[in-house]
Amino acid sequence: MTRLGRLGTGIGWRPEIAEAVEHMPGIDWVEAVSENLCPGHLPESLRRLRERGVTVVPHGVSLGLGGADRPDESRLAALAERAELLGAPLVTEHIAYVRAGGALTASPSLEAGHLLPVPRTRDALDVLCENVRIAQAALPVPLAVENIAALLCWPGEEMTEGQFLYDLVDRTGVRLLIDVANLHTNHVNRGEDPARALDELPVEAIAYVHVAGGFERDGVWHDSHAHPVPRPVLGILADLASRVTPPGVLLERDENFPEPGELERELAAIRGTLEKAGAATGVNGTAESEPSPVPAASGTSVLTGAPTPAAEPGPDLAPTPPARPVPDLDAASAPVPDPGLAAARQRLALAQAALLSALVAGTPVPEGFDRVRTGVQARALAAKRADVVAKVAAELPELLGDGYRAAFLGYAQGRPMTGGYRRDALDFAEHLLLAGHPRDARTRHLLRDWWLERSGPAPRSQRPAARLARATRRVLLRH
Repeated sequence: MTRLGRLGTGIGWRPEIAEAVEHMPGIDWVEAVSENLCPGHLPESLRRLRERGVTVVPHGVSLGLGGADRPDESRLAALAERAELLGAPLVTEHIAYVRAGGALTASPSLEAGHLLPVPRTRDALDVLCENVRIAQAALPVPLAVENIAALLCWPGEEMTEGQFLYDLVDRTGVRLLIDVANLHTNHVNRGEDPARALDELPVEAIAYVHVAGGFERDGVWHDSHAHPVPRPVLGILADLASRVTPPGVLLERDENFPEPGELERELAAIRGTLEKAGAATGVNGTAESEPSPVPAASGTSVLTGAPTPAAEPGPDLAPTPPARPVPDLDAASAPVPDPGLAAARQRLALAQAALLSALVAGTPVPEGFDRVRTGVQARALAAKRADVVAKVAAELPELLGDGYRAAFLGYAQGRPMTGGYRRDALDFAEHLLLAGHPRDARTRHLLRDWWLERSGPAPRSQRPAARLARATRRVLLRH
């Protein structure tokens, strides 16, 4: 088994705070969003950090390991490429689905643009385990997967979060990235007890921990990553640290970046929480010693070595597990034949597509879901979509000014994203032009030029004249 060394204290690297991160004292490692890194143009800040010996971990957000489809080979290859480029000791992703529809449902493919929760059912667990094994086989370093925050609950769930994560580790040997802010979010939004989740999951499998802030509005906690870390999140971190010393802890901040001094104070509070919890309980960190690998054969438990029994669904299936050694990744990565997996994938695909369609396309809310919470999630997805498009196509809010957000939300209603945020930005601009917007002729002309420059496979100056003429006519024919 590949041993993961101690990471220490880190912070999420973002271009907006790159310079500040370079000069922060006590930063042992950073995490960078994998999809935002271009192998041929690694940011100089990350190059300098690596030259200083700071570990950089790529953090994926688009694989959708909890989705019904097998992981996309090109996305896996890109994540593997980033890991090798950075010399990373591991890579991380999420236990979530980010798209649905397509061949398994004979319906259009839809993109969520966000991490959505998977149902904690046997079907979802079977599919997730297989997808994790596929990812493990394609990656050059160990994989750790993160629990996510959720605004809504799936009806008919068969396991708690802790049981779901325990079984996932037991069957695949995957490591865990535990986000204590997400445990707090699920406590507020879903009534789940963070202490019970920590009781049930195998804490020795933790690769590292995320800490982040959010805010509460109308009884709903929003995991914004744009606010200071609240006291309850530090309390969950202390509870975790009283059970095991996490190999690494990382502060996440994605929006509303404060002055470097405030980030340094948050990091100091995290370090203080860990030290206080460790001193109070005398926990000895497990990252300092080599875990005992447990070989596993097909159909056996990685954690116990016992045969894996066939079980009927039910909330009391998995008893609270005792502390166990971290499972052997290499032994766990062998695929386990499962004749029912194809059927499980299709059932999961239909369920996930129905929910995502309700969230982004305005179709009826599936039976069993809370309609109010589903509406909150739908509005949150639309708002995030507008925010991200404004980042990837910054010229649009500059051109449209204060009218950008209202115009985009109006466009997004009933028009789900199907091809990523950059495609979404182009489709939004085309929609405005076809509708004769903006009304100001000069602004409309600038928007048209912007769209023409980016809508083809090559820059406008490199396209054949006939293609340019057709694109122009398509937009302007009605005007």
